[in-house]
Amino acid sequence: MFKLKPLSAEAIPAALEKATCYRYLNEPAEAESICLDILEVEPDNQQALITLILALTDQFDHQLSQLYARARETLQRLTDTYCRSYYHGIICERRAKVHFRRGGPGSGRLAYDWFQQAMQAYAEAIESRLAGNDDAILRWNACARMILNNPDLEPAEATGQESMLE
Repeated sequence: MFKLKPLSAEAIPAALEKATCYRYLNEPAEAESICLDILEVEPDNQQALITLILALTDQFDHQLSQLYARARETLQRLTDTYCRSYYHGIICERRAKVHFRRGGPGSGRLAYDWFQQAMQAYAEAIESRLAGNDDAILRWNACARMILNNPDLEPAEATGQESMLE
């Protein structure tokens, strides 16, 4: 088939910028591809791993199960405790939002469970954050507000049914 062409190490900073731009342009598959090229050259490039996680979660609406698994695998490659907790929260929060948007029977309970997991991950990130970095607090509050403002988001025990995490 095709042999992918390698990226030069000197091109990595510009490629990271391009990946971010593609995410902003709502072209996460392009950003994902660029990150994979960077990771072929620098397998432990933390910024490329983070951008890859974000690009994968940007695509959750299209292939939730497969992309969720890939995002979780990529998460394990992050070396910083704060980043692992924070981006675990991002993954769970974005999954919660997909379930909530899809609707259907049990979607509120399922989304609630994923929001709870996100909030737990953000709480762990809050404990290990650097002074002045309140990103995890902002995300935790956003999840709390989502739950508070949407009565369909409720825990399984509130309805007497067991939750089913996909």
